[in-house]
Amino acid sequence: MIEEGRIFIGASRNPDDSINKPEYLDLKFGNRHGLVTGATGTGKTVTLQVLAEGFSRAGVPVFAADIKGDLSGIAARGEPKDFLTKRAEQIGFADYEFDQFPVIFWDLFGQKGHRVRTTVAEMGPLLLARLMHASEPQEGVINIAFKIADEAGLPLLDLKDFTSLLNYMGENASELSSQYGLISKASVGSIQRALLVLEQQGAEHFFGEPALKISDIMRTSNNGYGQISVLAADKLMMNPRLYATFLLWLLSELFEELPEVGDPEKPKLVFFFDEAHLLFNDAPKVLIERVEQVVRLIRSKGVGVYFVTQNPLDVPETVLAQLGNRVQHALRAYSPREQKAVKTAAETFRPNPAFDCAAVITNLGTGEALVSTLEAKGAPSIVERTLIRPPSGRVGPLTDGERQQVMDRSPVLGLYDEDVDRESAFEMLMARAKKAAEAEAAKRAQAEAAEQPGTTSGWSLPGFGGDDNNRQGRGQSRGRSSGYQRETVMEAAMKSVARTVATQVGRALVRGILGSLKR
Repeated sequence: MIEEGRIFIGASRNPDDSINKPEYLDLKFGNRHGLVTGATGTGKTVTLQVLAEGFSRAGVPVFAADIKGDLSGIAARGEPKDFLTKRAEQIGFADYEFDQFPVIFWDLFGQKGHRVRTTVAEMGPLLLARLMHASEPQEGVINIAFKIADEAGLPLLDLKDFTSLLNYMGENASELSSQYGLISKASVGSIQRALLVLEQQGAEHFFGEPALKISDIMRTSNNGYGQISVLAADKLMMNPRLYATFLLWLLSELFEELPEVGDPEKPKLVFFFDEAHLLFNDAPKVLIERVEQVVRLIRSKGVGVYFVTQNPLDVPETVLAQLGNRVQHALRAYSPREQKAVKTAAETFRPNPAFDCAAVITNLGTGEALVSTLEAKGAPSIVERTLIRPPSGRVGPLTDGERQQVMDRSPVLGLYDEDVDRESAFEMLMARAKKAAEAEAAKRAQAEAAEQPGTTSGWSLPGFGGDDNNRQGRGQSRGRSSGYQRETVMEAAMKSVARTVATQVGRALVRGILGSLKR
């Protein structure tokens, strides 16, 4: 049942439960995206593993999030178990063999994988605003902050860079508002409080350098297998918005960096977006529109995006329309919304006259699914009731020791495990403020020196008015100087930045469709 250029998914069955035919996903349509849905416990994770193994075996790199830790077992050779051999026999899979696959483990927190980071600049204002639950006025201030940083040559690498820039904007809100639009101190304060919440949730681990290079998740191993990048997401899921924002950032980076390749014989990368509903929950309309645009256009970059979620209604219709390969596990129909989901899922398939899709969806067993993939000329195949094939890798998690062994021989060992803190906006603003403060101190010292009494050509006696006149003159001088309003450190820094902006017209950095920085 293993064929060149195709991924074996499983075997479809006739109404009498006899084997009908093998079901495949053609690699040349692997970049037409896909959807894997089903209720909890119906076998979505195993289906994800089967697809990931198939793409890897064909030399296609894979990126997937591991929500429960079960997917880590793909790095170890499978073990003979009764339910696996029984399933292979049920579908007539005589070629079934155990195998292990090249895996790179990643973790935002650096505990169960190599550290994965990006910079604030590369995240972009739209995704950062989404991460902070920013209101429309706050989002406007965030956009202005990125504009100022781009024009003034202030690298925004980590959260302290962004915080220092916000402090500067708050101190100089009036002057900056005349140039960039209204900057409310209240909005700046709200953003700073949101940043504090992000830090407490661990987001500071995500922002910094060295930033992840897209090339490091698009590797192939020495035996020609595509490397499977597995993101440890069990702890990350404690902050679902950070999880969704990170994956969306990675998707936008792929879109911005990869060249156009049209329709290759196989994808350049396959991206599995597990718990996809988190991406769209409470998402503003503009974000959903841009996600739909990225999904629609990234196909020509050779990237296939596969959304994994419990309910097909979790994915907006505009995005759902882009997903050509479908695997539908069992759904429950206890509530009106679930009944609507069953109806929606049934109507999206190309009908099979042998059975009623809506009736079958609620009666599928574990590891059984309705499958429809793109076939000749890109048309969807007739939906088939399919038993999913057993995986070749281990079903279940690795032990901590096994995971560490995989990390110790990783091709990216040592590239991302140590933090790098180079000069950026925080240091540059502090240096400018220090320089301005020193200049102001020197100016004050010079003014005070000029006020000191010097030698005169005349003479005076006590009580004849000379001393009084001098004292009066000095008093008037001090009185005049007391009316002078000394520039604050931040005002001086603002003028310095303004001069920098004036000399750097045209240096504004280019940002992509989701606001991330084009490198």
